[in-house]
Amino acid sequence: MNSGMIDRAAKDALLRLSSQFPAVGITGPRQSGKSTLARMVFPDKKYVSFDDLTMRTLAASNPKDFISAFPDGAIIDEAQKVPEIFDAVKQNVDSTPYKPGKFILTGSSQFRLKSNMTDSLAGRAAFLKLLPFTAGELKRAGLMPDNPYDLIFGGQFPPLYDPTKHFIPYDWYESYIDSYLDLDVRDHINPSNLSVFRRFIQICAVYSGQMLSMDGIARETGVSAPTVKSWLSVLETSFIIHFLEPDTNNLGKSLVKTPKLYFTDSGLLCHLLRLESKEDLLLSQYKGAVVETFAVSELIKTRLNQGKKPNLTFYRDKSGFEVDTIADWNRTFAIEIKSSGEPESKLSANTRKYVDLRQDQHTGGAVFYLGDVSVNINGTYYVSWKDWSEYIK
Repeated sequence: MNSGMIDRAAKDALLRLSSQFPAVGITGPRQSGKSTLARMVFPDKKYVSFDDLTMRTLAASNPKDFISAFPDGAIIDEAQKVPEIFDAVKQNVDSTPYKPGKFILTGSSQFRLKSNMTDSLAGRAAFLKLLPFTAGELKRAGLMPDNPYDLIFGGQFPPLYDPTKHFIPYDWYESYIDSYLDLDVRDHINPSNLSVFRRFIQICAVYSGQMLSMDGIARETGVSAPTVKSWLSVLETSFIIHFLEPDTNNLGKSLVKTPKLYFTDSGLLCHLLRLESKEDLLLSQYKGAVVETFAVSELIKTRLNQGKKPNLTFYRDKSGFEVDTIADWNRTFAIEIKSSGEPESKLSANTRKYVDLRQDQHTGGAVFYLGDVSVNINGTYYVSWKDWSEYIK
């Protein structure tokens, strides 16, 4: 199946937002399927890409007339390449009868797309964040591998699942990082620092699944802590990494205040860790952290695909007691993430202790593990890796 034909879980959220707001921006990392989603959900809407020089020139020369040429609206891809278009969209939306979902704006440069839309279309636009495929999306499409490490090592970017393209993951990720540095990062850091920034990303990979140590990253990269803070912000804004903040519920404990860092795609993480095969991953000291990164990413994608904030934290007290992830959704779940393939009761010790501490009937425990069957044992859910993006709603 062509990756462009895979049913995306985010389509319902896109339909929901576009039934209310005249403009919807689809943001997310490069190559996550933003324009494909827009065209799949709105097949009858006119499609314009500002990758096309002719269209770009036409739009920039007279933005107002260009937008007026689409009385029923349009999908505008790479919209940030013509910044003048955003004011023209605002004028059009304000001067014509209110029509939800009139303009769908996508772009691979998240910084410029989001800032332009926020400046020009405040109150008129909603945003949907789209990350690469979830395991659930691949499962429904019949593309789920039998071995979890095949999926974790390979990653979930849509082009890698397009049979017409024959990408080898190593080559694709190398190209992806080059494109990211050249097209997304160059505008936000001193160009002379690009090679240092590349090393910085690789050093950050070592910290995925761990509590953030700005001083440690600064020391290893050879740049100042304020620079590290600024560069981490670039990675976060462009959806390369995500931070989990510590849980702030009041359990009468002294809690840590440092967030944990996670990459949003385990395949990109494996590439940055210089793991060249699934077997390398299985033998790596980073195996547990990569599995945890994959699990947290699945949870984040589950929420973003619903058009909701992740609402994920982690719990750790000063004595070292920790629960990997707390999902504060319609109810609260304390989740431990394990690279074991067997649902052993000892895996759930921390989640059970956390649930007891909360003394809250709405808090449940779950263990994400690498077995093939999801089961409920004595009130604890043991969730198979195949169900991580779908089990807890």
